Amino acid sequence: MSDVSRPSPAGVRTAAVIPAAGRGVRLGPGAPKALRALNGTPMLIHAVRALAASRAVSLVVVVAPPDGAAEVKSLLDAHALPERTDFLVVPGGRSRQESVKLGLDALPPGYDIVLVHDAARPLVPVDTVDAVVEAVRDGAPAVVPALPVADTVKEVEPARTPGEPEPVLATPERARLRAVQTPQGFDRETLLRAHGTVTTDVTDDAGMVEQLGERVVVVPGHEEAFKVTRPLDMVLAEAVLARRRLNDGF
Repeated sequence: MSDVSRPSPAGVRTAAVIPAAGRGVRLGPGAPKALRALNGTPMLIHAVRALAASRAVSLVVVVAPPDGAAEVKSLLDAHALPERTDFLVVPGGRSRQESVKLGLDALPPGYDIVLVHDAARPLVPVDTVDAVVEAVRDGAPAVVPALPVADTVKEVEPARTPGEPEPVLATPERARLRAVQTPQGFDRETLLRAHGTVTTDVTDDAGMVEQLGERVVVVPGHEEAFKVTRPLDMVLAEAVLARRRLNDGF
């Protein structure tokens, strides 16, 4: 691994944090979700390569399972990764929020932009990564890629017993809804302040910045940046990779 002091071509250095400490119970028993093989390569490696494909990203910090940092480090060493990108592995915590904070704590000084990316979104295109970075460079404290919602969404009163009918409370206007993806991009100081201030559980880092009252903006996401959560998602991800191989001629 090379010197983490190398500046990015644009002069503003960007680091990416990939929390990969989750167990992925919805995919069933076995290895942690991020280490499941996708087309013969662990999802985590696909995700790391996807972030490192951006010339804006000069450092990728992988947050491993608390007892699996050595395994993840060996995994990165065993796969071909871009030489111009630096990589660090740190042990994670009990929650995603704690793991992201541990990844932030490991960042060397001098990185002004931080991306936070789900290891379970292994196929995000580099154009999406670049669009997020560019929006932060243009002054947005927090940026999320997102897609319009195709389905009508209902707000309901959750059933006390799973499977019971749930009363509908409202139907939000679909045109105002977006399905959020990653990587999410942040001004480093804003993200650090959010993690040092917000203690409630949140589903994404942008939600923490929202609680600070800071502006969060959306840029177009991509259909291939979907989250691999269930076995059917693995089938879809394999199909996307097969299409890419066909289009790339190998």
